[in-house]
Amino acid sequence: MSNEVKTKEKIDMDPKYIITLTVTLFVTCVVVAGLLGLVNGVTAGPIAELNWQKTVESMNKVAADPENTTYAETPLENSQAMIDAASAAGGTLGDIYEAQVAGETVGYAVTVSASGSQGTIQMMVGVDLEGAVTGVSIVDHSETSGIGTKVMNDDPLDSGVGVLKQFVGKSAADGTLSVGTNVDAITGATVSTRGVTTGVNTALAAVAAMG
Repeated sequence: MSNEVKTKEKIDMDPKYIITLTVTLFVTCVVVAGLLGLVNGVTAGPIAELNWQKTVESMNKVAADPENTTYAETPLENSQAMIDAASAAGGTLGDIYEAQVAGETVGYAVTVSASGSQGTIQMMVGVDLEGAVTGVSIVDHSETSGIGTKVMNDDPLDSGVGVLKQFVGKSAADGTLSVGTNVDAITGATVSTRGVTTGVNTALAAVAAMG
């Protein structure tokens, strides 16, 4: 065996070499972790602010008086009764934000999700203190372009009313909202309309269960 091979084997097995390598890797990990923490600390605030601005934009779209409405930045705590009511309505409950005008609570902005034709539809639903819908806004979706997107974009029904705007004013007093009964669908986009309808029912059920 050559001296070069013997020397290499000696270096590989040398405890000092192993310790040095271990310490080097540890120090490198600590430095990288510190840098990642620093970057996160610098960017966390702006990212949170941007996300909140997007949330406010969605809430303004469903508020009865968006110019004078403000929102509590901390969402209300979802009780088990609210979660159960939302689930029974067919959708999934997200955050509920209190809407206020001149410091007085006037309603709620409710984030919900429901199944559409191509995936989950995420939406914001405004509900006033009387339990009536003040607006519906689509936050995210994967509906088919030119078909389901007609619903997402609030295209007009045959009556001329936007498919999303038709929900404004509806409440539990109208009974469970259902396409073909008290909700109209855009031709060819019935499943997408049903998805939004489920989301609205989910929001109404959750608010009703607040007690």
